[in-house]
Amino acid sequence: MTGALAFIGGLGVSELLVILGVATIVFGAGRIPEIAKSLGKGIREFKKAGREVMDDVESVTDDEHKDEGK
Repeated sequence: MTGALAFIGGLGVSELLVILGVATIVFGAGRIPEIAKSLGKGIREFKKAGREVMDDVESVTDDEHKDEGK
C-alpha cells in the first residue's frame, strides 16, 4: 500500500466503510462535513508548525556551521 492508504495504517475498504457508517450514526449526516473540515484544518496547522520547527532547526544548524568556519 502506498500514498494515503498507507497513512491510514493498512485499513481496507470494508473497515473504512464501517467506520464511516458508525460516524454517520453517532454524529449524523449533517455534521460529517463540518467534522472533516475541522480535522483538515487541524492537520494543516500541525504540518505548518512542524515546518516552522524544522526551519528553526535548520537556521540554527546553518549558523553553527558559519561560526565554525571563522
